[in-house]
Amino acid sequence: MSKHIVMTGGTGLIGTRLTRELLKRGDRVTVLTRNPDRARDTLPDGTEALRWLSDENDDDWSGAIDGADAVVHLAGESIAEERWTDEYKKRMYDSRIDTAAKLIDAIARAEKKPEVMISVSAVGYYGDTGDRDIDENSSAGDDFLAELCVAWETEAKKAEHYGVRVVIPRMGLVLARSGGALEKLLTPFKMFAGGPVGNGEQWFPWIHLADAIGIFLHAIDNPSVHGPLNAVAPGLVRNREFAVALGDALDRPAKFSVPAFVIKLAMGELGEMLLGGQHAEPRRTLESDYDFKYATIESALEDLVGD
Repeated sequence: MSKHIVMTGGTGLIGTRLTRELLKRGDRVTVLTRNPDRARDTLPDGTEALRWLSDENDDDWSGAIDGADAVVHLAGESIAEERWTDEYKKRMYDSRIDTAAKLIDAIARAEKKPEVMISVSAVGYYGDTGDRDIDENSSAGDDFLAELCVAWETEAKKAEHYGVRVVIPRMGLVLARSGGALEKLLTPFKMFAGGPVGNGEQWFPWIHLADAIGIFLHAIDNPSVHGPLNAVAPGLVRNREFAVALGDALDRPAKFSVPAFVIKLAMGELGEMLLGGQHAEPRRTLESDYDFKYATIESALEDLVGD
């Protein structure tokens, strides 16, 4: 039976691909967006686009949630576009927590509430954990990104008060053929100037885009799936190992590292985040019977950048 999914952040890397997969299998997708015209141009034919967070048509977008089967919340200012000034931090916060609060309010007012709300988060929830093994039951960190994730997740969990199942995928770095971090990393490697960041010993939690989408579909379709899921591949690697694997896939060396002080000088607090990492295990994700298509970095990069 087809489902009706209401989505925010539908024009981003995950949202675009998820919309395509949902439509392909016969589901109905309504994207809530500040720019419906751009969304219609970007997303596949058949996608509905409504302007949201506008006083002029509040009932229009919120009415779409009444009777929907699932709400997927992907909206949020990119954490890697600018230095983390106080102003930019506020934009990151408001674009996640305030928009989640609007969705919760719409769910509260809906006569027929959605069965599930899937609200994205990040493995940054745990902070920089060094070599310590962590899973979905591990405690939150205390840096800015961790505190942002905690607030984000706390707001989304309020949907449970209305009988809605809540799933929170804590995303690792999403690797895709085009768009996202991998595309930016390819240029220095193709110029024979690629390599690890800092000393390269920090853990590098990653996931292939196909598995990121797979986890969202898995969460939509399975009533037993709930709570946080680490959306990271089980094949954990350090930053240096990732760089070597990428170099091998491109037949390029991975010997030019970017010194830590350069990262900190150029990127400030964001740079500090890039020099840290999480040894994050997808324990609850595997226990929920999700089967990763790309469990190792070698298989993922062979698909994404191999000939």
